[in-house]
Amino acid sequence: MLVTKTINWGIIGLGSIANSFAKDLALVPNAHLKGVASRTKKKAKEFAKEHHAEKAYGSYEKLFKDASIDIIYIATPHDSHAALSIAAMKAGKAVLCEKPLAVNAKQVKKMIKTAKKQKVFMMEAFWSKFNPSVKQCIDLAKSGRIGEVNYVNADFCFYKDAPAESRMFNLDLAGGSLLDVGVYPVFLAYSIFGKPEKILATARFHETGADIQTAAILKYKQGIANVFCGFVSESDTVAKIYGTKGRIYIDSRWHEAQSYRIVDGPNSNHNQEIVVKPTRGKGFFYEIQECMQCLQEGKLESEEWSHKNSLELMKIVDEIREQCGLKYPFE
Repeated sequence: MLVTKTINWGIIGLGSIANSFAKDLALVPNAHLKGVASRTKKKAKEFAKEHHAEKAYGSYEKLFKDASIDIIYIATPHDSHAALSIAAMKAGKAVLCEKPLAVNAKQVKKMIKTAKKQKVFMMEAFWSKFNPSVKQCIDLAKSGRIGEVNYVNADFCFYKDAPAESRMFNLDLAGGSLLDVGVYPVFLAYSIFGKPEKILATARFHETGADIQTAAILKYKQGIANVFCGFVSESDTVAKIYGTKGRIYIDSRWHEAQSYRIVDGPNSNHNQEIVVKPTRGKGFFYEIQECMQCLQEGKLESEEWSHKNSLELMKIVDEIREQCGLKYPFE
């Protein structure tokens, strides 16, 4: 079903991700950027001017109270996701909140409870779930196209040369590689295998206490997933899905893939099919479309990426953190 009515969006947390999101929002039919908010009115005005938003607010609360806005995209640091999402939902707004939805499962449960009580739509902005290549690869893996899948290998690493007070290394902001990029490999393993039977995890830490490399082995009845993330080196970021009859490679950078490859046969690279699926815009287009579709149909959550999915994913991340000894000061 096509979205036929105009959906008015608001955005808070006006950094680089919000900038990319706003550019994609402009590509979605019947999506309208009604208002933006920052802690400083100047920044809000600059962002609004660049992206043709009608209104600019110097506080998040004023945006929440704007009766003309249907849904708010939250792109603030991880530590504030739960509180701001709950405040927006209590104001009657639908919410699309950047991943990770919160910093732990306890917070996610509170967010879900609020969404149900307020009867408003809420979704975690896990854009990779809606990426055409990633979505198709997950479907192919589950379809038996490469036989029984028994191994997933996914990483997401990049080199980050930043001061200790940077958001990336600030524990007060839930900084570190696991919540920033490690949730992507965990997401892929979860999307294919579901909840693991056992987790083995370890990490290296920055002087601030934030994790700079985290690795985990997720054991399932039908196979194993190896996930890795970090800020100290670049990785290939090619996700690999192995089955009894072949392999699937989601090309780099796999979480925002534009293509993938299927290799048939256990011992050959010759029978290879290359599928190119360029995203529209940066790739936020598809999660925006999903939210608008759900709002038009009166849904309170997405069937593609549900509240249950977000909660189960966060429980896996919680267990990885527990084993690594990673705790945030505000918890």
